[in-house]
Amino acid sequence: MPHTVEVGRKARKFLVPLSDKKFRDRLQDALGVLAANPRPPVCLKMQAGDGLCRVRVGDCRIINQIQDAVLTVLVVQIGNRREICRP
Repeated sequence: MPHTVEVGRKARKFLVPLSDKKFRDRLQDALGVLAANPRPPVCLKMQAGDGLCRVRVGDCRIINQIQDAVLTVLVVQIGNRREICRP
């Protein structure tokens, strides 16, 4: 059974103003993959904890939290790796 993908406010703030249609399509394809398989082989757990995972799409990272009890993948943040993967 596929999971639903919910895009959070911070992630939406990154997606909406994107002018590069190709890159936006790549990100949306990655979100579709997360709906079908919330833990793809490219999904890595983050060391910070809180059950967060990251998926690489080019220079960007999709930070998500998988909620198996309700079959939901919550996309917390999307952004350049320099900005979101480092404290």
